[in-house]
Amino acid sequence: MPHPIITAIEERRTTVLFDASRHLSDEQIAELIQLATRAPTAFNLQNWRFIAVRTPEAKARLRAFAWDQEKVTAAAVTFIICGQLADAQTLPARLAPAVDVGIMPAQMVDGWVAGASGLYDGQPWRQRDEAVRSAAFGATTLFYAAHAMGLGAGPMIGFDDAAVAREFGLAADEIPVLLVAVGYGKPDNWPQKPRRPLQEVLSFV
Repeated sequence: MPHPIITAIEERRTTVLFDASRHLSDEQIAELIQLATRAPTAFNLQNWRFIAVRTPEAKARLRAFAWDQEKVTAAAVTFIICGQLADAQTLPARLAPAVDVGIMPAQMVDGWVAGASGLYDGQPWRQRDEAVRSAAFGATTLFYAAHAMGLGAGPMIGFDDAAVAREFGLAADEIPVLLVAVGYGKPDNWPQKPRRPLQEVLSFV
C-alpha cells in the first residue's frame, strides 16, 4: 500500500470551484498555517507571513485586485502568501527555539548569521529570491495540509501585487508572492491533469 504522502501527491488537484456556503473556523485556518510553517527555509529564516482573507468585506477588496476571480470570494479563505526579504539579523531570534530545546548548539548561531550575512547582505536579488522561495515552500505545504483536511486549494498569480501590498498593509520588506484559495471544493473540479513524460524532465548524469 502506498505511503499516505505519496497518495496525497497523486490525488491532489487544483481546486477552482468552491462551495461558497461552507466555511472554516479561525481555529481550522490557524491549523492549516501551523502545518504550512513546517516547510523548510534557508537557515531556518522562516521569512514568510500568511494573511488569511476570510470575511466577505476583505474578500471583496482582494477580488478587486485579483482579476475578479470568483474563487477569491467563493473559497472559505484566500491566503496572501508573503515572502519577507532575507535578513541575517533576524536569525538569532528565529534560531533561539532550536537552541532552547537542545537541537542546535548555541555556539553555532553566530556562524549561521555570518554565513547568511555573506549570502544576502548588499545583494537585494538574493534577498528577494529567498523571499519567493520561502513563500513557495510554505504555499506548497499548505496545499497538502488542505488536502489532508479534506479541503481543496487553488493557487493564483493573477493579481496586482502593488495594489495588494498597499491594500493589505504589507511591510516594505514583504512581497505578495501568490494567493491560495482554500475551502470545500465542488465535485465538478477537474482531476489532476496529466504531467509531461518523465524523459522530458529527468536527466541522469
